[in-house]
Amino acid sequence: MSTVRMPPILRQAVGGAREVDASGGTVREILDDLTGRFPAIRSHLLDDGGDLNRFVNVYVNNEDVRLGRGLDTTVGPDSTIIVLPAMAGGGSPA
Repeated sequence: MSTVRMPPILRQAVGGAREVDASGGTVREILDDLTGRFPAIRSHLLDDGGDLNRFVNVYVNNEDVRLGRGLDTTVGPDSTIIVLPAMAGGGSPA
């Protein structure tokens, strides 16, 4: 089983857990397992088409899945998946 690390803002949706175990051979399968057990988290992670929400970043063993195979990224049984909300805004004041 893989470990999914949840950011503080999403922990309430997974019962307050910092880490949740999930089963699957790809990121898609891991997220399907996670959202099947914790339906409230689905809209935070996936868009209406089932793709990764643009406001969330997912890393497998510290590698950004968007730079590789996305949701089809292979996940090993001892992998760590990190979910992070994307940061926006900032910039210098004019």
